[in-house]
Amino acid sequence: MVQFEELKLAVEELLPDIQDLADALGLKACESEIQQLEYKAAEPGFWDDTENSQKILQRTGYLKNKVESYRKLVSDYEDTLALIEMGDEEEDLDILEEAKSDYERVKSDLETQRLSTLLTGEYDKNNAILTFHAGSGGTEAQDWAEMLYRMYGRWAERHNFKVKTIDYLDGDTAGLKSAVILVEGENAYGYLKSEAGVHRLVRISPFDSSGRRQTSFASLEVMPEIEKNTKITIPAEDIKMDVYRSSGAGGQKVNKTSSAVRLTHIPTGIVVASQVERNQFQNREIAMQMLISKLVEIKEKEHLEKIEDIKGVQKEISWGSQIRSYVFMPYTLAKDHRTKYESANIQAVMDGEIDGFINAYLKAESQGSLENTD
Repeated sequence: MVQFEELKLAVEELLPDIQDLADALGLKACESEIQQLEYKAAEPGFWDDTENSQKILQRTGYLKNKVESYRKLVSDYEDTLALIEMGDEEEDLDILEEAKSDYERVKSDLETQRLSTLLTGEYDKNNAILTFHAGSGGTEAQDWAEMLYRMYGRWAERHNFKVKTIDYLDGDTAGLKSAVILVEGENAYGYLKSEAGVHRLVRISPFDSSGRRQTSFASLEVMPEIEKNTKITIPAEDIKMDVYRSSGAGGQKVNKTSSAVRLTHIPTGIVVASQVERNQFQNREIAMQMLISKLVEIKEKEHLEKIEDIKGVQKEISWGSQIRSYVFMPYTLAKDHRTKYESANIQAVMDGEIDGFINAYLKAESQGSLENTD
């Protein structure tokens, strides 16, 4: 049947890209490194250094997942061709629809894996630190900030990333005023860096008894977690430390303690906080690492020679330059203003299905076609 023949040609056109992807992913090098890491894991005393052993296991898991994902792509490609041939022989149009769906899935998976090869930035492979801030607007904006907090948590779960809440400040009556989470996983920062900016919500507010449509804003800051580096030192006199009682949203998010720590970097005004640990010293260590991560990120973005050259906090986000809008009323649509990528399934987006936005950004960035949102 002509329909099956046309679909078969479309599927076969993917093969050269699938074959090229193996080289782009460096699969042979991955398999070699997996073998070396497994030898290390089998050595006596491997668990003596828990921190190092965890890193080795995480790296091994990442590499195995990378190899297995490619093998699954090849397997799905072959299965799709087999299904097309079977449908053609039986002239079954129901099989044709199933084969079309499989083709689209293979095509999408190929694009996703190909885009992952673009993550070559110095910190792209690192964990990501996400900081949420509610905009002006009180409860409505604070509820929106918590919706984003949930959305990125769901996205991380979909990708088997680990999420750890570092700081959480409740909203006045609902939602949150600010929160910080650590997303742990290979390339977490490389993917999530595209999400930094102002996010705009349009909906009928559940907090407005008149049922009026409201516009709210929340900002998301994304920075890579910088591994502990003894070469980076910040003079003690440049840091102001405040200790306060935790005020998180309960056991589900943070432990209630009296050991929360807030650090202010006096030269720049950067403020970081941690309340996830029960021990004040541990919270200070986490906050200090966050501060170093932020300062290193600014240093790299501003192409400065040393951290001391930073003159002040860079205002990268302004409320007039939202990167994405989420509309719940009078229609449903999530639209990125930089790439023009959009999705009408707003509920799926809020449940963490944002790979389309991330992939569109990475593709546009690689092609130099990102639009300015100012």
